[in-house]
Amino acid sequence: MVDISPLFSPFCLGKGIELANRFVLSPMVTNSSSKEGFVSQADVAYAKRRAAAAPLQITGAAYVNPSGQLFEYGFSVAKDEDITGLSQLAQTMKAEGATAILQLTHAGHFSSHTLVREGVVYGPSPMRLQSPFPHEVKELTLEQIKGLVDDYRQATRRAIAAGFDGVEVSSAQRLLIQTFFSTFSNQRRDLYGAQSFESRARLTLEILEAVYEVIEKEARVPFLLGFRATPEETRGHQIGYSIEEFLQLMEEAMARVPLAYLALASWGRDVFRNQVRSAGAYQGLLVNDVVYQQLKGRIPIMATGGINSPEKAVEALAHADLVGASTPFIVDPEFVHKIREGRADEIHLKIKARDLPSLAIPEASFKDIVPLMDYGESLPMDARNLLRGLASNYREET
Repeated sequence: MVDISPLFSPFCLGKGIELANRFVLSPMVTNSSSKEGFVSQADVAYAKRRAAAAPLQITGAAYVNPSGQLFEYGFSVAKDEDITGLSQLAQTMKAEGATAILQLTHAGHFSSHTLVREGVVYGPSPMRLQSPFPHEVKELTLEQIKGLVDDYRQATRRAIAAGFDGVEVSSAQRLLIQTFFSTFSNQRRDLYGAQSFESRARLTLEILEAVYEVIEKEARVPFLLGFRATPEETRGHQIGYSIEEFLQLMEEAMARVPLAYLALASWGRDVFRNQVRSAGAYQGLLVNDVVYQQLKGRIPIMATGGINSPEKAVEALAHADLVGASTPFIVDPEFVHKIREGRADEIHLKIKARDLPSLAIPEASFKDIVPLMDYGESLPMDARNLLRGLASNYREET
């Protein structure tokens, strides 16, 4: 039996925002919005069912530009017409007192829907990729990069107008911002190139500064700026960037803007247990602990990835201030309540088709999402297969 009391101690996120416990509903795209990127009533119903799930809640990825659209039925924050639906979503997420954050993303060369729609995707440098079929990655021009920074600026303005309590800029899991910082994908030689730390970090810092500029100018109530990132990028013995470089990036970012939190995210199973792979003084140590020891007390750290039990939550919190979960909240919105009440044995990670209506899981949802769940295995295989089968409803829904 683990001591769960640390999980239920309050936490001040800053700007007068106090969280009742340490749990966060992490981003999860249900992929149930409209083709135009508008929030659907199914999205709202899904959020309503989970409004009391955690005191801090972060939406699934909202794309800031159609060229960065990862999922065919994800929702958009790229146009003013999106504000109405986003307002409904924000109000619903906040209905039980939660703090609601809108995640801002551009998927870069992982924009699978852009690839299907346009035949090309965009990144820091030209590339020829083979998956899911042979295609080109086009290099973003300096003018396009300038426009991209403005996309984040305008998305933040819309998030404020929609009534969210903050935005999260995501650079994690090989989204576009991360690829500029990585020497794997960035071969440029200009202001945003791979020739120096300063040039590789430039886009990250410019976007964070642009977002904060809008917050300072337009937010009339406390409004948070969070950052989600992957602390190191390695492929075997090759290094896209080291944890030392990541920590240097965070020092630069924190010197320029008052970040509300840093969420640590990556691919894999039980990510919060990842060890540093790159050579150096930290090799073999827990990634989360290295980051936490360097930054604790200066910025709240959120652990994520595979946290689906009280034991894992307690373990993760030893090297973080907050613990984020996503897939457990899909199948059991009372996940946190059951832990608090000593009913962890009643947590249901296995579901059947008959459970979908009571969980407000849309009949057509999670298209292209379940393969990503397979990386982390936070849900049992039969639950993932049930969600995988919902993709068959898309043709009927459309």
